[in-house]
Amino acid sequence: MASGAERAPAAGGGGGGSGSAAKSLGFDFRSSARLQDIERLIHEFNKHDQREYDDQRALEIHTAKDFIFSMLGMVQKLDGKLPVANEYLLLSGSVREGVVDMDVEQLGDFARGADYDMDFTLLVPALKLHDRNQPVTLDMRCSAPCHSWLSLRLFDEATISKWRGCCTTVEHPNGATNHFFSPLKVADWFHRSVEVVLGEMQRKPQRGMPRVERVEQKGTLVSMVLVVGSSRILYDIVPVVSFKGWPAVAQSWLMENHFWDGKITEEEVIGGFYLVPASSPSGCRDNEWRLSFARSEVQMKKCIPTPFMQAFQACKAIVLRLLSRPQAVGPYQLRSVVLWACDRLPSGFLGQESNEAALLLGLLDDVLHCLVNKSCPNYFIPQCNMFEHFTDETVLLLARKVSSVRSDPVEHLSTAVEQVKAANAVRLEAHAGGGSGGLPGSQSDGALADIRGQDDRLAKKLQQLVTENPGKSISVFINPDDVTKPHFRIDDKFF
Repeated sequence: MASGAERAPAAGGGGGGSGSAAKSLGFDFRSSARLQDIERLIHEFNKHDQREYDDQRALEIHTAKDFIFSMLGMVQKLDGKLPVANEYLLLSGSVREGVVDMDVEQLGDFARGADYDMDFTLLVPALKLHDRNQPVTLDMRCSAPCHSWLSLRLFDEATISKWRGCCTTVEHPNGATNHFFSPLKVADWFHRSVEVVLGEMQRKPQRGMPRVERVEQKGTLVSMVLVVGSSRILYDIVPVVSFKGWPAVAQSWLMENHFWDGKITEEEVIGGFYLVPASSPSGCRDNEWRLSFARSEVQMKKCIPTPFMQAFQACKAIVLRLLSRPQAVGPYQLRSVVLWACDRLPSGFLGQESNEAALLLGLLDDVLHCLVNKSCPNYFIPQCNMFEHFTDETVLLLARKVSSVRSDPVEHLSTAVEQVKAANAVRLEAHAGGGSGGLPGSQSDGALADIRGQDDRLAKKLQQLVTENPGKSISVFINPDDVTKPHFRIDDKFF
C-alpha cells in the first residue's frame, strides 16, 4: 500500500510531554532543530502564502471568469466540436501546483508574484461521455498503468467525422479502420481555436474586457494570464475527456479502507473521472491519455486535517524548489504521498496543531523513502509506480537533496518564508506602480462600476463562496448563447 517512511522514534520526538514547557524542549533527532522553531516557520509560511479576497478582488475574479466562459462559448460555436451543454471543472491552483496529474516540466516559467497573483485550472471536456448507454472503448493494452488509448470505433459516424482530424488512424488486416482520439492533436486544435477566438474578441473589444497579457500553449494545455483591475489571473485550460462513474481498473481500490470513509459518501468520490492529455514516459504520446481523478481529489481534500495541509504546503514549497532541476518529483506526486499518509495515520494525530513539525518531517521522510525505494504508487491505481522510470543516478541525486533538507529543515523553511515574502512584495510593487499594465484606468474602473450595478448580489455571493470554499470544486454549466447567467456548482451546491 503506502510508500510510508520508516520513522525514527525522534522524527517527532522529544515533544512527548504536555504543556508549553514540554513542547519548547522538543527536538528533532536528525537535525537537532527545535520542533517549536519548525512549527513557527510553518505558521509564518502559511500566513504569507494564504490568499485573501476582498470585494474588489472578487469582482475581478468574476470578470475574468466571465471572459473565459465567453471565449469557450465562442470556441464551441467555431466548429461545433465542443459539447453544447458542457460541464467544466474549475480548480483553485494551476497545474504547476499539482491540482491535476500532468507533467509540469513543459509548462515554462510562470512565477507567482512576478507573473500572476492568482491561479486556476479549468478542465474543458472535448468529449463528454456521461450517457451510460454510450459504449466506450478504453484500450489499455499498449499503455502503462493509469494510462489508456481512447478508440472512437463504437461512436456514431457523426462523432467520428467531426473529430477525424484529431485522431490517429489504424488500418487492421481485416480491412477495419480504428480511430484513436489523439491528445496531441486535440491540444493543437484547442490552442488554434482559442487563438482564433481571442483574435476575434480583441478585434471587437467590449467595455470592461480583461486584457490578455499572455497566452501560450504549454505542452498539451493553454496557459493564459488575464489582467483585470489590479489582478493578474493565470488560467491553465486543459482539454479533457469526461466520464461519469468509475473505471474498472480502479475498482479494487474501492474495496480498501480509506481516511475519508464516513466523512463523505462513496457516491461523491466515484462520481466521475477524466482522461487528461498526458502520456507515460514510455508511452505513445500521439495516442496515450492519463486517467485523472481530480473531481474525487477535491472531495477528499475536505477530509484532510488543516494542520496536515499546512505542513504539506510548507513541505511542497521546499521540495519543489530543491528538486526543480532536474524536474523529477512533481507536486502531484507529493499530493499522493499526503493521501497515502492520511490512510495510514490516525486523523487525530494529523489534526493536532502541535504535531505540525512532526508532520512536515514525516513528509520529508516519506519522500526520501519513495526515492530510495524508487516507488511512489498512484493513490487510486497503486500498480502505477510514478517513480518507476527514474534512473539510479537520478534517484541518488534527488535523495541526497531531500536528505540535505531533512538535516537542516529550519534553514530551508526560512528560505521558503523569505521567497513567499519576496513574491508578495513583487506583487504589491507591481500593483502600486500600475503593475504589469492592467486595463486603462477609465476602462477598468468603468467596467467594475458596471459590474457593481448589474451583479452586486452575485459578486457578494461569489466573494462568500471563494472565502468559504478554498480549493473546492466548481463545476460550470455553460450555455454558449447566454454566458451572462450564472450556472455554476461548488461541490454539490448549485448557484
